[in-house]
Amino acid sequence: MNGKTIAYLVAANLAVLLVLAFVYPHLMIAPGNLIEAHRALETDCFACHQPFIGSTPGKCTQCHKPADIGLITTKGVPIAGEQKLVAFHQDLIEQDCVACHSDHRGVQAFRPIGQFSHELLRVGLRDQCTGCHLRPGDGLHRDILGECGQCHSQDRWTPATLDHDRFFRFDQDHSTACATCHISEDYSRYTCYGCHEHSRSGIREEHLEEGIRDFENCVECHRSGDAEDGEHRRDDD
Repeated sequence: MNGKTIAYLVAANLAVLLVLAFVYPHLMIAPGNLIEAHRALETDCFACHQPFIGSTPGKCTQCHKPADIGLITTKGVPIAGEQKLVAFHQDLIEQDCVACHSDHRGVQAFRPIGQFSHELLRVGLRDQCTGCHLRPGDGLHRDILGECGQCHSQDRWTPATLDHDRFFRFDQDHSTACATCHISEDYSRYTCYGCHEHSRSGIREEHLEEGIRDFENCVECHRSGDAEDGEHRRDDD
């Protein structure tokens, strides 16, 4: 068998494979089953894909209108009791569905949330985390009503940007709710007034006895609840 014959055979096989890929793409190149909601499209690859290009946002929005996501189904039926926080789809500045979504069980129906770029959101919504994310239910976060961005970044949830021990170390006498020290849901500020003997007049009197007149920023000297642990500093030092 000469080289020309081999070349013809290889070309013929490639042509057959190419034809089969177009006629039966779900059998030849599909990476896995579709999610249940897309099961009716199992044999209609071109409902979501363009030849040689792949899945595009334009194909997605033919069925999934961004203005309707989370409100009505693709059949026009109102969605009752939607549990997912998906209303942010209406506020995306770009309809780039494939930036976050995929399909085919066996690949990933939904890519990890780390794939999502907050740059797709309108600027005014980028700090309103609870519009899309459920608040953590642990003891610490249950008492926090402010926005996540005061302690976390948009790039990743952990590690938190706040290390509380850098400012104040908790002890058995300070296992109180966050709102006791941080008022108006502003965790960039704090107050020590309002607890036991911590009245403004009482604190003023005690510090003046020690010659300390600058005592508003308590944690500058007191890094824990132990009064004797204070790094006392007189104003004339």
